[in-house]
Amino acid sequence: MSVTLPRVEGARMPIVTYSRRFGDLATADPDAPAVTCGEETISRAELVRRADVLAADLAARGLRHGDMLTIALPNSVEWLVAVLAAWRVGAIPQPVSARLPARELAAIVELANAPVVLGIDPGLFEGRTSLPAGHRPSGTDEAIAALPDVDDTATASPAWKAPTSGGSTGRPKIIVAGEPALMDTDAELRFFIQRDGCMVIPGPLYHNGPFVWAILALLEGNHVVVLPRFDAEATLAAIDTHGGQVTIVVPTMMKRILRLPEEVRARYDLSSLVALWHTAEPCPAWLKRQWIDWIGPERVWEAFAGTEGQTATRISGAEWLAHEGSVGRPVEGAVRILDVDGHELPAGEMGEIWMRNLGDKPTYHYLGGESRVRDGDWESLGDLGRVDEDGYLYLGDRTGDLIISGGVNIYPAEVEAAIQEHPRVRSVAVIGLPDDDRGARVHAIVEADPGLDADGLRAFLADRLVIYKQPWTYEFVTTSLRDDAGKVRRGALRAERVATPAAS
Repeated sequence: MSVTLPRVEGARMPIVTYSRRFGDLATADPDAPAVTCGEETISRAELVRRADVLAADLAARGLRHGDMLTIALPNSVEWLVAVLAAWRVGAIPQPVSARLPARELAAIVELANAPVVLGIDPGLFEGRTSLPAGHRPSGTDEAIAALPDVDDTATASPAWKAPTSGGSTGRPKIIVAGEPALMDTDAELRFFIQRDGCMVIPGPLYHNGPFVWAILALLEGNHVVVLPRFDAEATLAAIDTHGGQVTIVVPTMMKRILRLPEEVRARYDLSSLVALWHTAEPCPAWLKRQWIDWIGPERVWEAFAGTEGQTATRISGAEWLAHEGSVGRPVEGAVRILDVDGHELPAGEMGEIWMRNLGDKPTYHYLGGESRVRDGDWESLGDLGRVDEDGYLYLGDRTGDLIISGGVNIYPAEVEAAIQEHPRVRSVAVIGLPDDDRGARVHAIVEADPGLDADGLRAFLADRLVIYKQPWTYEFVTTSLRDDAGKVRRGALRAERVATPAAS
């Protein structure tokens, strides 16, 4: 049972709670598919009903308005039901990876002060309610009726999301959104999301990009198709089967899809696809060109923004071809490039990217961390970059990942991009390790198919990288170097090898 209330005839209510919006969509077309994950599909009406039941169950267990609900579930229909249930209570969904080590999860839960944690064994955290994946809620009609009024905007979650920092490696940091769970129904559509369309999400929902795209699509009545885990061929199959119009990927996914045999890729019809967005890390130019050649420049889009949301850029494939390597042109006054002493650098010179929010309200606040701020309202997330004469932004690495060897700056992303061109390389991370002579040596950690060795890579890179940028040492591993979101944690890899030097 849902407590969604009917609108008054003729009334105009452009600002509504997320819960009201989902109820309205379910009323308008109750049988329309809302979420698919694997073999399970649920309708709009079922999504709202299950969220209401879970919300009543969570409220009975002590979840209240403004609390955080830590969600440690894998990609699933259940994951999105949990998010909607949090908003129905007025709580804040706080997603984390279902595969977090217990110690790191415990630190995040403590920081969030979450009274309820979904997706873990009961009793794991003393003084908090822990519910396993597959939990069957017991919310009654009476309990559902006692939930907050969906038409009262004061009952909306004060922050619509609170993901953890992508760079968290033991010291947790939660990024609490500055916007409540309210929607302006008159706002323009974003990211080419169509009303009542279809969104395909192949990446992990706990990561900010897939989370944002999935929720924006649901709020516009889209059928959101989520893969249980990334699979290159399954991504193409989902677009073909469901008529996917928009999808969001990371460069690692793009590479693995392109590495499918041509006859496999040709099996799937991608004509419904309006926009393929890629985010999260710089995309190697060779890889982006191949995608542009395959599906056309008008359908390949890149977005650059931190989870903090101070500012953002975007660029189409066609625009990228005229400014190869750029992530787009920032709004005037929102980005500047500074050297280590805080001096603004001229066009073309690499430095640290500083951004500021030009809006009148904060876009986020941290729990467990402090913003890096200078000159009043300029903030840095630690990214390096440059701006060209036309105002287009180009990304480098993060400041902590830069390798300085013999006084020369070496950018790991550039070296990784060259190595990733090798057809037998699955993933790679390039780090700097201590060297008595030059200060740091370039070390490549490579996940590759059998048969590839260091000599083979050295020969492959000979005409791709100047000698001083080539790795001095190689280490071959059999496990993936990137997480479910396609991100690599170079700092953690470096720390492990400094503590216990790897054979190389």
